[in-house]
Amino acid sequence: MEKIMNENDIRNLLPHRYPFLLIDKIIDLKKHDFLIAQKNVTINEPFFQGHFPDYPVFPAVLILEAMAQATALLDFKSNDRPKDLLYYFVGIDKARFKKPVYPGDVLMIKVNLIQSKKDVHKFTSECKVNDELVCTAELLGAVRSKNDT
Repeated sequence: MEKIMNENDIRNLLPHRYPFLLIDKIIDLKKHDFLIAQKNVTINEPFFQGHFPDYPVFPAVLILEAMAQATALLDFKSNDRPKDLLYYFVGIDKARFKKPVYPGDVLMIKVNLIQSKKDVHKFTSECKVNDELVCTAELLGAVRSKNDT
């Protein structure tokens, strides 16, 4: 699949950096509708030293974080946002984990915008590995100024 955004493009929109930048590329996008992202899960990720040393499994909470980063990218690509804004992950509902994710897997993340009210947005999201569903969730994100306290 062709990249719509590479890691450098993503780094220009998100404040996250290694090891917490969990999106490698964007492969499809329709503004104000959906985004499909990819995360290559490698054994070199630092959390595999402790999760779990003899049976490495990608932490489920990081699957949710990857989904949240994908929602932020959809918002920032859909709207002309000033640079002083951050996108906050503010809520989650109906999270379900169907299968574990392992080193070597390619995690495909799809987020769909389902509702927007002012600066708060609701999304459905699903993650797949080899076209098999591994996680679903509903996420809430909010846009805030970096200067808000």
